[in-house]
Parts: sequence; C-alpha cells; structure tokens
Amino acid sequence: MWEFVREHSELRTPYYLLDEARFQKNMERIAYVRKKSGAKSVLALKCFASWSMFPLMSKYMDGTTSSSLNEARLGYEKFGQGKETHAYNVAWSEEEVKEVRRFATKIIFNSVGQLNSFYDIAKGIPLGLRINPGISYSHFELADPARKYSRLGASDKKEIEGVADKIRGVMFHVNCENDDFGAFAKILDAIGEKYGWLLRNLEWVTLGGGIYFTKDGYPLDKFCKTLKEFVKKHNVQLYLEPGESAVTSAGYLVTKVLDIVYNEIDIAIVDASVNVHMSDYVTYQTETEIELPEGGTHEYQIAGRTCLAGDIFGTYKFPATLRVGDLIPIADAAGYTIVQKTWFNGVPMPSIVIKRLDGRVEVVRTFNYSEYVSSLS
Repeated sequence: MWEFVREHSELRTPYYLLDEARFQKNMERIAYVRKKSGAKSVLALKCFASWSMFPLMSKYMDGTTSSSLNEARLGYEKFGQGKETHAYNVAWSEEEVKEVRRFATKIIFNSVGQLNSFYDIAKGIPLGLRINPGISYSHFELADPARKYSRLGASDKKEIEGVADKIRGVMFHVNCENDDFGAFAKILDAIGEKYGWLLRNLEWVTLGGGIYFTKDGYPLDKFCKTLKEFVKKHNVQLYLEPGESAVTSAGYLVTKVLDIVYNEIDIAIVDASVNVHMSDYVTYQTETEIELPEGGTHEYQIAGRTCLAGDIFGTYKFPATLRVGDLIPIADAAGYTIVQKTWFNGVPMPSIVIKRLDGRVEVVRTFNYSEYVSSLS
C-alpha cells in the first residue's frame, strides 16, 4: 500500500482508502462459508455502511442487518433488490416500528417487553427476539454482551416461553473479535443445549457478528462443519452478521506528516486524528496498525492533530527517517471508522476513495466547510 499512496500523491489527505481486491478476498470467504455450511450472511451496518462498496458486497452477501431505523433504511435502499433487511434495535419507539415494518424482512426485538408492546403493530413481518444466553466471548468488558447487568437480550426462560408463539427466530449476539474457534464452538454447543427446546419450533437463528472467521489462519472448514451440524440438529436457517469480518484488512486511513517534534522521543504529527477518524482505538486503548517491514530502526510516535493529549495512533519503527510531507497509510481502517467519524476540533473529514478491481481510483466522497457548518446549529 505504500507504493500506491506514493503513486497517487495527488489525492488530498486525509482519506479513507477502500481496496476492492481486499474486500473481495473477504467476500469469497463469506461465500465459501455459505456454500459449505448453508449459513447466510448479512452485513452489520453498525461496522461498515459505505454504500459505494455495496455493489461488490451484495454479490456475495444475503442482505444487511441494522441497529437503528436509519441503518435499516440504508440497507433496504442501497444494498440491492431482493436482499434481506434485518431490523434490530436495542430499543424501538412506536413510530420507528411503524416505519421499519414497511420494508424490513425481519424485525428483531431486544426484550420481551418491547415484543409484547409492539406485536400488534409489527405482526405480519417475521419477528425475532434477542436472547442473552449468559455466555459470551470478548476481549473487553465494554463490548461483552453478557456482562453483568447486561441490557442486551432476554434472559428469563419463563418470559421467553411466554412469547415463543409470537416469534419465528432468535438472535444470539455474544461474540466480539472472537478468533478462537474452540471458544466459538463451546458457545454454540451451550446455546444448543440450553435453548434446543425453543429452536426446534423456530425457522431461523442469527448468531450475530464478532466471529473473526475471515482472518488468515482461521479453521474455516471446521467452522463450516460446526455450523452445518447445528443447522441439521435444530432444523433452522442460520445467519451470520459479519461486520469486521467483512472488511478486515481491506481499508486504510491515508495521512500526511505535518510536523515532527521532539519531547524525549520523536513525534510525527499527521493531518488526521485517531479519536476523530478511528475512535474505536481510543475507546479500547489499543494501537492502530501500520504495515512496515521488520527491522526498522527509526522510531516515531504517530500522533493526531487534535487538542486531545491522548490523540496517538501508536509508536512504530520505520525503515527511514520521516519528513514533513511523507504519507503514512494506517492499516485496517474500514470497520468502525467511517461510521463513527466526527467533526471534533473542526478537523477535516477524510475523503472516501475506492481502488476498484480494474485498478481505477475513484474519489466517491469529499467533505467541505459547508458540511461542517451544517452539522452544527
């Protein structure tokens, strides 16, 4: 990617670069899972919703899943005719349920209370209920769906039994960046054992997202075999909701060095911001990735240009001295980035650039001052 950014120095930084060839690699793995296991995949728009990529992604995926009315509408309008639109929300309003039922192919409620409250409005659409099985996998408590006092999903068996005749499917979204197949298999077995009584009367089950099955080295065939056995045992249509798995390693945030300062260490300040343009890394206090050759001896902290003292991408060893004007592509910058970017400090919003399969470079979106102004009051 370093060669690409140097060859296209005419592109104004910062910009998100989406590489269709890398997207296609993930899509092909998703399609492989569908073929081998029968599990369908719907794109989790909370992670990635740049609809200029949808023409490619919709060739391989069955539709979209959402966390709000706006996301559901975007999936319906942009992902393609004949595709599924799963509409989930942690808490729906009555007006939203009335609106989303016009186009959703499934509506999933987070609680028994919401299902009962809006059943008369939503019935006629296949309805589902999110269930919290009390087990999960996450590296971070912040993202753990089964954490103590979790509000995410119904957990009372008697309550669930009381509405079993109102639903045609359930959601078990209990994973977050789970690249451990063994852990996933144990969770799936536990779900089958605990809720087999319910599953045999349903049509579909969605396992949510957070299963890192497109990661290099993941035992894909074992994964497919496990999914297929679950489908056979419970006679349900299985759904996966890949978000990060759909876009992993397929995008970059391309930045430019604006200044280099020294305060016990060398610090390169770039024209982007981690808390503004890749906020998940600040939330979870992890370093971003930069694809660099091993053995670099020139160490720099890469920092953003906002006033936030902790606006730091990380510390890396480069093969050569950095200079003002150098371009630095921050890797793995597609998921949970574009959907969360903000105008904090008035920092320029990155453009969105796509490197197409045929080699064309297309600037699909730019942002300007008027959009900054219109985002305020």
